[in-house]
Amino acid sequence: GTGLGQKFVAEQGPSDYSLSANYPNPFNPATVIDYALPEKNAVMLQIFDLTGKLVRTLVNAEQSAGRYRVEWDGQNANGQPQASGVYFYKMTAGAYAETRKMLLVR
Repeated sequence: GTGLGQKFVAEQGPSDYSLSANYPNPFNPATVIDYALPEKNAVMLQIFDLTGKLVRTLVNAEQSAGRYRVEWDGQNANGQPQASGVYFYKMTAGAYAETRKMLLVR
């Protein structure tokens, strides 16, 4: 039946977009972010500070369906360590958009 086929698909790869909670959190000096794509899409993953200022773009590329892992080293695009505090990471892929919060402790 179709149930088996659906199960097979689910095991093969992500069935939906997802942006996981980073770990460790709070973090110092680095943290890991996992995300998943059910289909090929243009992916943007960016870090913002509390004021909404862009700190770093971690991913800006077309990616195939699958699970991905990216690390943020707590630095901005110029390699400068960022201050302790709350940061947001936002992922967009097609119509999907998700924002999560993390805490950097120096």
